[in-house]
Amino acid sequence: MFKNYIKIAWRNLVKNKVYSFINVFGLALGMAVTVLIGLWIIDELSRNDSFANKSKIASIYQSQTFNGEIFTGAAIPLPLEFEMKEKHSDIFEHIVMSSWNSDQIFKYGDKNLSIEGYHSSKDILDMLDLNIIQGDPNGLDDLKSIMLSQKSAQAIFGNENPIGKIINLNNSTDLKVTGVFENVPNRSSFGDMHYLIPWEFYKTSREWIVDNADNWDNNSFQMFVQLKDGVTMDQADALVRDTKKKAQPENTHNPTLHVNAMADWDLRDNYVNGIKSGGRIENVWLFGIIGIFVLILACINFMNLSTARSEKRSLEVGIRKSIGSTRGQLINQFLSESLLVVIISYVVSIAIVFFSLGYFNDLASKNISFPYDQLYFWIISIVFIIITALISGSYPALYLSSFKPIKVLKGTFKIGKLAALPRKILVVTQFTVSIALIIGTLVVMNQIDYTKSRPTGYNNNGIIQIPIFSNAFEGRYEFTREQFLNSGAVIDFASSSSPVTEVWSNTAGYDWDGKPEGFQEDLALTSVSYDYMKTMQMEIIAGRDFSRSFHTDSNAVILNETAVKYMNIKDPIGKYITDSADREAEPPMKIIGVVKDAIVQSPYEPVKQHIYPFDNFENSSYYNLRLNPDHTISENLSTIEQVFKTNYPDVPFEYEFIDENFAQKFRSEERVASLAKVFTILAVIISCLGLFGLASYVAEQRTKEIGVRKVLGASITNLWLLLSKDFLILVLISILVAAPLAYYFMGNWVQKFTYRTEIGLSVFIIAGIGAIVLTIVTVSFQAIKAARVNPVKSLKTG
Repeated sequence: MFKNYIKIAWRNLVKNKVYSFINVFGLALGMAVTVLIGLWIIDELSRNDSFANKSKIASIYQSQTFNGEIFTGAAIPLPLEFEMKEKHSDIFEHIVMSSWNSDQIFKYGDKNLSIEGYHSSKDILDMLDLNIIQGDPNGLDDLKSIMLSQKSAQAIFGNENPIGKIINLNNSTDLKVTGVFENVPNRSSFGDMHYLIPWEFYKTSREWIVDNADNWDNNSFQMFVQLKDGVTMDQADALVRDTKKKAQPENTHNPTLHVNAMADWDLRDNYVNGIKSGGRIENVWLFGIIGIFVLILACINFMNLSTARSEKRSLEVGIRKSIGSTRGQLINQFLSESLLVVIISYVVSIAIVFFSLGYFNDLASKNISFPYDQLYFWIISIVFIIITALISGSYPALYLSSFKPIKVLKGTFKIGKLAALPRKILVVTQFTVSIALIIGTLVVMNQIDYTKSRPTGYNNNGIIQIPIFSNAFEGRYEFTREQFLNSGAVIDFASSSSPVTEVWSNTAGYDWDGKPEGFQEDLALTSVSYDYMKTMQMEIIAGRDFSRSFHTDSNAVILNETAVKYMNIKDPIGKYITDSADREAEPPMKIIGVVKDAIVQSPYEPVKQHIYPFDNFENSSYYNLRLNPDHTISENLSTIEQVFKTNYPDVPFEYEFIDENFAQKFRSEERVASLAKVFTILAVIISCLGLFGLASYVAEQRTKEIGVRKVLGASITNLWLLLSKDFLILVLISILVAAPLAYYFMGNWVQKFTYRTEIGLSVFIIAGIGAIVLTIVTVSFQAIKAARVNPVKSLKTG
């Protein structure tokens, strides 16, 4: 029986080639979009699945209150390590202290390489279940040891056995290679782990860490934990919540600790006022919904075209019923036809996915491979095919099987006007979704453009930054500055403790005249050298820049506009800021200037209150060089590299363009916009395919009427309007439905941005006009084609 159903289904597909193509291609596009989105979602949700202990691993976050506002982040103080081990070893299998990921310079023989990795507690090896492929699994027990990833070991030693070899760190310390671990997958949170150096070495070899060993207010580290069996994340979170508060009762910032599960990293790591408020999971939901809607649009095409052509199949239904076929058998037949179309469509969709995956990866910044060798994929595919066949085929099957055989065989069966109502509702649904997607995509693009147009507060064009983490740079600032300025490739030069586009240090514990009682400041801090404001072309609106003419500038500070307002300092020039924690050790800092606000964090957030103390060349992390505009960029870079290698032959030459770093801040939203744009275009194409098929059917059904009207003198324009107006009315209804829905949902979306675009009338006009034009173009082909047919032929056909 089933074989017979398939044979009939295939015969109908071949017989009606145009409608079959529309059905198959439309469904294939919809299914391809859904498969691509599904692969993207799986990749997002399985980011850290390579770690066997994923369900038990977490990072410790900290919330602190500043003037009633709660800020949450992963930075924690050094004394918390002892407190956690002392109080909570019963619930944690491992408590791992770690630096942030950082690039270090390693020298072996004539090789000098910059490699990224971590200084971490030795327990990180067990926690992440790293596979040690060479050397000692306990290699981090030695203070001056290092373990390398396969990739970094290969880069440094080539085919040599690295175990026991000595490599130099930052031109200062020799470390012995004690182990090599298997590369951590790039798509994991530790994909940048290419070296591991003992935590004990890190905290004892850096003077600033030794000085802050008991400082609860220096939040410069991170902590990872692994729960013991039987302990849940919620239980651990409740137990550690007040650990810092109890250890530091004098802290007025109400410090609260959170256990942030690895499963939530990136996906749910945004906090608002101390409460989790989403993250990339919002994009997962967004694209999941888009995928479902695009598939539904494709299914609607199948429903509409199947029911629209029902009159042509009514005789078949009548005959089958008259010879004993039950309604159930007819439903099975039509569902079998649906299943055949869906199977063919899925095969086509897989081909589309296979050939478009490279482009999709570029667009989404992913490295997704087609999982043809994964059993789960084919199981999901079978379920997907069945569900799609049921969605697309159920309504046509129920509708077609309901025909009365007596009316059909007597020739009195006609499709009534009410029968077209469900089709009209489905068309309105299709275009409502498509228009809403167009509006949503336009709003996302407008929000990005609006934020990009926000003044940065400095000129980021034609400037590079060079990392200077090696000890080779110590005490050589002035010499290096002269070398670069005399090269002709650099017109301005300055150093800073943080990258230009980031804040690495937040600080508190200052006093100043007029500070309100109980005021809890939270200040961004970047130490800078002479000429920093000049190099960055930041506008000084009061006072002056640091100057070599004033020896007292070694204890000076410059504030941004927001800091002056935040600290409520009237006439700030000449006033002092004192570090209350080190009042006797550090002299007061004199305010010598105020600069316009500069965007150094997220461009979607307000500029933070920022102070720029003078850097006595002890804390610099970057040289900032403004290139000579009279030379080409390649000429400048070639000269700069030559100067650098001449003076620092043992340090790799690395640089970054500031404008490219700033552009990175928009990448996530731009990826969302690009993906949404592509999916919207495909949704519109699918909707237009369905409209094209319906227009073809309507023109075919009204062939005789068109012939009569043409004989009576109707023009092509009249006939075009006759065939098009119903579709235009449906699209206008769709616009009226889509506009308020899109306004509501996109209005909520832009609320998460402090600097947000207004959802103006223009996006609705553009989307509406676009939908109308597409409808006219799609329908006109069939309408004009029908109107141009010879009326004699039309009347014979009718």
